[in-house]
Amino acid sequence: MNLRPQIKNTIIEFICLLFVLLFVYASTNKLLDYENFRVQLGQSPLLSAFAFWISWLVPLLELIISFLLIFRSTRMCGLLLAFNLMIMFTVYIFIILHYSSYVPCSCGGILEKMSWNAHMLFNFIFIALAVIAIVLHRNNDSKIKNAKLTATSIKTMILSSFCSVLTVVILYICSEKIMHYSNPFQRRYPKNTAVNLQQIDLKFNSYYIAGFTKGRLYLGNFSNPQILTSFDNNLGNKKIVKINFDPGNIPFQNVTLCVRENYFYLKDGMVPALFRGSIKDWTINTRLNEMPFFTQAEPIDSTTIIFRNNSGKNMSNRLGIFNYEKENKITYKDSLLEKQIDGIFDTDGLLMYSEHNRKIIYLYYYRNEFVVAEKTGKLVYKGHTIDTTTKAKIKVTTVKKGAGKTMSAPPFIVNAHSFVFKNLLFVNSRVMGKYEDKNTWEYSSVIDIYDISKQTYLFSFSIYNIDGDNLKSFIVDGTYLYALIGNNLAVYKLKENIQNELKSSEIKLR
Repeated sequence: MNLRPQIKNTIIEFICLLFVLLFVYASTNKLLDYENFRVQLGQSPLLSAFAFWISWLVPLLELIISFLLIFRSTRMCGLLLAFNLMIMFTVYIFIILHYSSYVPCSCGGILEKMSWNAHMLFNFIFIALAVIAIVLHRNNDSKIKNAKLTATSIKTMILSSFCSVLTVVILYICSEKIMHYSNPFQRRYPKNTAVNLQQIDLKFNSYYIAGFTKGRLYLGNFSNPQILTSFDNNLGNKKIVKINFDPGNIPFQNVTLCVRENYFYLKDGMVPALFRGSIKDWTINTRLNEMPFFTQAEPIDSTTIIFRNNSGKNMSNRLGIFNYEKENKITYKDSLLEKQIDGIFDTDGLLMYSEHNRKIIYLYYYRNEFVVAEKTGKLVYKGHTIDTTTKAKIKVTTVKKGAGKTMSAPPFIVNAHSFVFKNLLFVNSRVMGKYEDKNTWEYSSVIDIYDISKQTYLFSFSIYNIDGDNLKSFIVDGTYLYALIGNNLAVYKLKENIQNELKSSEIKLR
């Protein structure tokens, strides 16, 4: 560039001043609102696993670069660092816009008001300014002014750009691997994952979710065990179904109903009794005889039930499979549940079955573990939720001279509610992770999503309290999530990021 040295110096000074203003302003905003900045980085789709040290390194580096740009003797070093940092910021934005399942925000001040595309254009402008300043500064400082110096500067910037891009890409790949497969208890909250569409007041808190089939949600009622209330997808078209059944002299104590595909089941594990009927006429026509006592039971198909009872050693929990059509109807799978303290409370949890994957899932209440098994009861793997509670935090006391056991202190609940749909396991966690807002936890229930096929954590979302009440139970049908919250029934639309995960499982099965 054939410019007089005075003009070159003025241009360089002006560009350096712009960078100093930018970096000082950006770093100050990050440090003044450090907790928020760290939380946003912790939920970033690129750098979640490295949020702690990046939250300090970035503002510190911005301040160091600003210091280097002030003095002429260190200005060249400062310009190269500024150029590379802006390249990194730009690559970060590019990956977010093109490869991320959601778009976070981790800027401060007026930069936070920009759209991500505008922010990328802003970065390109400063990259161009850095290039101009580096070329002018290199030529200005040299006694030999020729095209070779410009070419050398360009080669240096190309090499450093490549290193900057490679650094961000490696951080992204490593962070993704850590977050999905060895999560350090950091949740990701994509925006608008579940959007509240509608809610209705049921007036009573005695309802429970019995199932979803043929486009309708069914609720049972503990106060009236033979009645089912159903709604369409949008909680409209309410219908009341009365189960046709003569209980006779059966001493029922705790009757519940569940609806699965073309059948419904009436069950009471304390009798024990298990009946089946068709949803075509809502008439019970079959009693599944010889069913043992059970505390939980889930239908696998019309004749096979996976159940849990306390028939193990010292009344410990065990899982079993009941097949009505076989001669030996009951098969226990004692290896599936792992005792830690007493075998009763420490193995308490939620029993589920995925028709799509033909898998049994058992999620523990008081530790970060779940079991995935084939429908035959053969163990597939033992997975973990992302929290760090590996051992149940409970205190158990023996009462009445060994006649029974009870909790001597309130237990530390890790996983409160769950549901499995196709390849996705939805878990309502009670444990707050890193970089999360305490106020959010007071007014909402957090649901973590895991892919049981890939054995990975995906992301999380919140279901907000209604009238001061939090989540009691929920069910997912793929497009919608239905939740009982106090006396209210709410429906949420599951957005594209969840739909994409469900579609990927369909492709895999094909």
